[in-house]
Order: sequence, then structure tokens, then C-alpha cells
Amino acid sequence: MNLSSNRLILRQAIAADASDIYAYRSDSEINQFLSSEPKSVAETEQFITNSAKELDEPGTWFQIAIVFRETNKVIGDIGLHFIDSEPHVQVEIGYTLSKTHQKQGIASEALREVIQFLFSNLKKHRITASVDPINEPSLRLLERLGFRKEAHFKKSLFFKGEWVDDVVYGLLEEEWSIRRNA
Repeated sequence: MNLSSNRLILRQAIAADASDIYAYRSDSEINQFLSSEPKSVAETEQFITNSAKELDEPGTWFQIAIVFRETNKVIGDIGLHFIDSEPHVQVEIGYTLSKTHQKQGIASEALREVIQFLFSNLKKHRITASVDPINEPSLRLLERLGFRKEAHFKKSLFFKGEWVDDVVYGLLEEEWSIRRNA
């Protein structure tokens, strides 16, 4: 999978990306909402190595590197969880972007490309995202992309030593198509 936009190249994350990914994922502001915080470049490389090797494998997470064309550096990543329920047409997304590249429309640009690919090329029916409700920038990003809030689960996740809320957003292919053609 290779996608691109004006500023970005989106491709499968590889072991050689580990130091770039570690650089932003080890930042305490960035990783406050991540389920795992990398302790080293080697641990980040292991995370990449343990990700799915093939796109669209049921029950796996596939990691996409967001490469900034201007510097050819990985500045973020998008995780795709191919949910293993039949008929295998649902995907959960997660995303992380370096602090220095936030508030520039880069996450929107990257996610638009990935969403279009999931619906058009992989014929997915529904995409979801699970977000901590205090992560307001992430909530606004999803809403700008057309996702709608589907659920707010109170203290449903034990996360980093405490019970936290979880908000689930969803987007159907038909909703995306209407937005794209409007």
C-alpha cells in the first residue's frame, strides 16, 4: 500500500522507521493517550515488527507510516485494526502525529487518504475510532472528517492505572460517499 497527497507519503511502517517513530511516541504529551509507551528505539522496532505484514488480515493491526515529503521523515503513524468479524468489512483506526506537525492539517490530510482507500479499494463498510473524551483535538479531527459520536462509555477502560471513559466514533461508507460527492 502506497498512498500520497500533496505533502505526504503513506506507506507500511518498516523497522528502519523505528527511530523516527520513537522520537514522537516517546514524548509525554503525545503518548498520554497511547496504550503503550515505547521505552526505546529497539522496543519501537519490535512494535513495528509485530504489526501485520499484509494489509487487511482479519484480527490484526497494520501500521502506516506518515512520511513528510519535505524532510522524508516519518512524522506520524496510523494503525488499522482489521476487525475479524464476518463479513470482514469493519476497521478501527488509531493515529499519532508528532507535536511539531500538529495543527497544520496533516492528520486530516493523511486520514482522508486512508479513509478513501479503505472504502474505495478495500470495500469496507464502517470505520470506527476509540478516543479518550479529554483528547479534544482528536474528537474535533474525527468530527471534521465526518465521523459521528456513537457511544460514550463511562469508566470502561482501565488505562495507566485508572478507570477512564471511552468515546467511540463511527463513519459509514455511504456517509463518506455523500460527503465526497457534495
